[in-house]
Amino acid sequence: MTAVDLVGGEGPDPRRYRPSHIAGNPAALSPQQRELIDRVAALGPRFAERAARHDREASFPFENFEDLRAAGLLGLCVPRAHGGLGADFASYALVAAEMGRWCGSTALSFNMHVCACLWSGAIADALDMTSAQRADHERIRAIHYQRVVGQGQVYAQPFSEGGAAAAGAAPWGTIARKVDGGYSIRGKKIFATLAGAAHWYGVLCTLELPGQVGGGTWRDAIYLAVPADAPGVTVSGDWDPLGMRGTVSRNLSFTDVFVPDEARLMPEGLYHQAASRFPHMFATLSPTYLGVAQAAYDFTVQYLRAELPGMPHVLRRMYPTKQHTVAEMRIKLEATRALFLQNLRDACIDPDKDTRMRLYAAHFTIMENANDLCRLAIRTCGGQSMLKSLPLERLYRDSRCGSLMLPWTAELCLDRLGRECLYEAGEQDEQIE
Repeated sequence: MTAVDLVGGEGPDPRRYRPSHIAGNPAALSPQQRELIDRVAALGPRFAERAARHDREASFPFENFEDLRAAGLLGLCVPRAHGGLGADFASYALVAAEMGRWCGSTALSFNMHVCACLWSGAIADALDMTSAQRADHERIRAIHYQRVVGQGQVYAQPFSEGGAAAAGAAPWGTIARKVDGGYSIRGKKIFATLAGAAHWYGVLCTLELPGQVGGGTWRDAIYLAVPADAPGVTVSGDWDPLGMRGTVSRNLSFTDVFVPDEARLMPEGLYHQAASRFPHMFATLSPTYLGVAQAAYDFTVQYLRAELPGMPHVLRRMYPTKQHTVAEMRIKLEATRALFLQNLRDACIDPDKDTRMRLYAAHFTIMENANDLCRLAIRTCGGQSMLKSLPLERLYRDSRCGSLMLPWTAELCLDRLGRECLYEAGEQDEQIE
């Protein structure tokens, strides 16, 4: 809440616009979920105030991560047994959506950190492991979680390589070779969010098996934590994109980088099982864009009501064209939120086909509708909304990035959903002579 929401310093002015809760109806949430969202909302105004500078400079929001660290949110998805908050997938998504309404770049960067905790935490707990694998994983993840909770360190998850691996259509080009006491890594990741800002990079590699130099399949993926200051790790390239500029997603190169056995964020061979059995993990980017969509709607209403801080009191809400467009925006926002919330209710290990198809539909809808809401906001608010002194033009640029982001771009969602709509498992087309 800002000072302009107050009347005589006594409390909120009931005549002013009150933005919706990110979940619509917070009563349907658990007490922990409501508290976590409130915790982010308390930090939000500071994030929003800094967002313009980080967007202009394409600089990383280190101050925001200091705030997240002080609020205990770096340990959001670290299990309670390891000193974290123990939030599940759905709780994380709600927190990320609330964060996205204040600063999209911070929310996307935070996602990369949280993913390392979810993959090694709640998701790993649901997988099939031998007792020896589970005991070893428990021992190793305690090391990683102590760094997060005890030392406030940040993990990244560099994914993209410029090929088909990040889309799940080919093995990772980054190779890990087993050596005495650990692994030797070589390869490159691009669009590596948190490059130069994280303490650790959770690197997905293909494990090189005996007799398969540089070979292996997607099933041989291994997930290893690499120290940012390890010899052979290099950050390179410029970062000057259209949107999400504060993520500073530069290139990462690994030249014969050694990491010990304790670098494993999951046991060997388990990443493929996790990716196959919990596909909702590949949609962790979309909550940020629900937040961006909510922010665009909130801006539009406040702009038309002349309630933005510092703007002249010129009402624009009385024109039918403005009212119709805001109604269209609200309908689109609520449809997007409904799919988002259904997706959170659906998330589980081994989802059935219908659930998986709803996941594709939800991810596509959130990414595309976020940009469409920003488009409608700019058209409705008019020329002044394009000024860089206001946040809407940044929201528009940020929103356009979502549909392009791996592992599930908008096109990949359409490809997968279209095939699953028309084919059952094992079906093939007859040859046409």
